[in-house]
Amino acid sequence: MAATYLVTGGAGFIGSALVRRLLATEPGCHVIVLDALTYAGARANLDGVSAELVVGDIRDRALVRSLLDRSRPNLVFHLAAETHVDRSIEDGSPFIATNVAGTLDLYEAIRASRPTEIEKIVHVSTDEVLGPTPPGLRFTEDAPMCASSPYAASKAGAEALAQAFYTTYGLSITIARPTNHYGPRQLAEKLIPLVICRALLNEKLPVYGDGLHQRDWLFVDDGCDALITIARRGAPGRTYHVASGAEHTTLDVVHQVCDALDSLRPAEQSRRSLIAHVADRPGHDRRYGIDARRIEQELGWRATTRLADGMKKTVEHYLEPAVLERAKAHLARRGLAGGDGRR
Repeated sequence: MAATYLVTGGAGFIGSALVRRLLATEPGCHVIVLDALTYAGARANLDGVSAELVVGDIRDRALVRSLLDRSRPNLVFHLAAETHVDRSIEDGSPFIATNVAGTLDLYEAIRASRPTEIEKIVHVSTDEVLGPTPPGLRFTEDAPMCASSPYAASKAGAEALAQAFYTTYGLSITIARPTNHYGPRQLAEKLIPLVICRALLNEKLPVYGDGLHQRDWLFVDDGCDALITIARRGAPGRTYHVASGAEHTTLDVVHQVCDALDSLRPAEQSRRSLIAHVADRPGHDRRYGIDARRIEQELGWRATTRLADGMKKTVEHYLEPAVLERAKAHLARRGLAGGDGRR
């Protein structure tokens, strides 16, 4: 009998990519998406996908309970979240409401439904819960959480709840802690699509501080394959780091975006000439570095996409006219492009 998957936040960037990977790797499976369709999620992200979309909030326990009783999923992927650090600095309240309280509501609804029928719940967290990484070190899964931003703090709280529901109630929860994802369908105000759109508008490309903040960048399809691997082979109660293993500075990433654009859509001047350094944001961690050997050694997963290859696929996606127009419209509403937006 074909499996049934529930993906919370499945109309978002990573969630919609996961839905596509599930359907591609397991023909005949049934995928249900629960998404509130806030700024981070869009129906367009699921265009051409044979998944069932349920528009609703994970904080609605009655809705979630009804959905669980009706669909009886074999596996649950929990990705529904507020995810933008800059937005969390502006106002952290929605992050606590969705990421912490919403996670509690979801797991309480699961506990009240048929928890023993769910083989695995993959709780998707972030490497940001660990805070800044000292030079020469990569944090293992056993490192203590030390969040710097309201976003990271909300994800740390959600992760603590996931561990508590495993320990206290026996829910079969496994935690995935990925690094920075990039790829097609990412929210336009995130770094890479923002740089693409502003470069095509011939606007300055804002880079925080000196641009030497280091992150591990993971192509979204690799990240989704890791989540599926964790769902199928990961141990309940265990945490797995998900990373490419290659760290890059913000400036290097912006350079790669510019170079890919120059190759695919040449201009009179290199897009690198548009880079403008702006004041750093509050609490901006200098480096994140995590050790992902556990998932490789225990589950056999490792990333396969080089940054240059993933960047080319990403830029090609945003050069599609309909995609580019939607991204530009979103940025214009936020005051981040089509004017003098600086983020």
